[in-house]
Amino acid sequence: MVLDALDRAVLRELQFHSRVSDDELAAAIGANPVATADRVRALVESGVIRGYRAKIDLPAIGRPVQALISVRVRTSDDHLVDAFREWVACAPEAVNVFVTTGSTDFVVHVAVRSTDDLYTFVVDQLSKQAGVVDVRTSVVFEHLAAQVLEPFDIGRTTRHHQDFVPPETQSA
Repeated sequence: MVLDALDRAVLRELQFHSRVSDDELAAAIGANPVATADRVRALVESGVIRGYRAKIDLPAIGRPVQALISVRVRTSDDHLVDAFREWVACAPEAVNVFVTTGSTDFVVHVAVRSTDDLYTFVVDQLSKQAGVVDVRTSVVFEHLAAQVLEPFDIGRTTRHHQDFVPPETQSA
């Protein structure tokens, strides 16, 4: 799907305020309400917008300790990989699960109550799953994330990236 300026404006605004009405969304981006509602519907139907969710503060719900856990599973047995994938995807401690390439097969983002709970999860549960051959845990001190994801032009590839200029040094 080719995204135009209206699509981009809709996506940008919905990432900040996903619960706005069609009229409020149209007003925020300076567009016609009917066109905006049609565009949102098209973005949902095409799968660009996959859903809406609340952004949860993990410490506020009793999960102040976060970690990234790199897991290597004996990949010569597809059954073990599939079994681990199913188990970790359902683990209540898991916030995100990434299937990766390289020296690890999975990176698991967890959020728990304490370092004791992290220890219990890693040592008593995760590392005892069939086929797990290596586990490396990194505690997250701070989670910095992009607040708004801008779509890239589909089919357009650039080999050179624009140099980053810190906001305080940018000229107006």
